[in-house]
Amino acid sequence: MSVDLHQIAALRVVGDRQRYTSMRRQLVEMLSAAEHPITIPDILRLDPELAQSSVYRNLAVLEQAGVITRVVTHDEWARFELAEDIGGHHHHHLICEQCGTVLDVVVPESVEAALDESLGHLAMMNGFELRHHLLDLVGVCGGCRP
Repeated sequence: MSVDLHQIAALRVVGDRQRYTSMRRQLVEMLSAAEHPITIPDILRLDPELAQSSVYRNLAVLEQAGVITRVVTHDEWARFELAEDIGGHHHHHLICEQCGTVLDVVVPESVEAALDESLGHLAMMNGFELRHHLLDLVGVCGGCRP
């Protein structure tokens, strides 16, 4: 686990007038180790001794501070991952609208450049300055397709 990751997370949380507690540190470590965005039930399976209400509360603090990002799906559980700018990497999501599975995908640089150009043009046409983009592709995963 990168000390830098925890230093940045702590700075953001303290900057939001909160404390970077051991539980928040543990959640950051869990999300950093995860291969894809994870749900609160996933977190509770990783450490059954955690209280669900504490996990909710601490994820909310980390999200408010910009340490983590919430990925909303069509099922009952949001997924959480590290914010791209502190420990994640730029990627997009494939979201199954039936089971809620979220897969991280990295597109080739040429596709990413074309996306940036097209989205930048769209933003400019609407008087908006584009800083970055998030792209979620919603469909049906292989496990849910008939």
